[in-house]
Amino acid sequence: MQKFSGPELKEALFSLPGWAVVEGKLHKEYKFADFIHAFGFMATAALAIEKMGHHPEWFNVYNRVMVDLTTHDAQGITSKDADLARILDDIASKLQ
Repeated sequence: MQKFSGPELKEALFSLPGWAVVEGKLHKEYKFADFIHAFGFMATAALAIEKMGHHPEWFNVYNRVMVDLTTHDAQGITSKDADLARILDDIASKLQ
């Protein structure tokens, strides 16, 4: 798996609303109605994440979940990260 080039990363970001590159990682903060919805997002996403075998760096405080995605083996952002971002957005849209 190769990390995205500059143009590839720009194209991926264009197709991922709300995502940005922060400290070399894809980053997004999700906000939910309350802790139960935030935790539900994480629990639901965990099933897809495990199946994919590509794990995020994430952090939860009450109704917020902050997510950072990078492919450590490639030392940067790859298509795996963009794919996982899309999956997370889809799950979040059903809980927000």
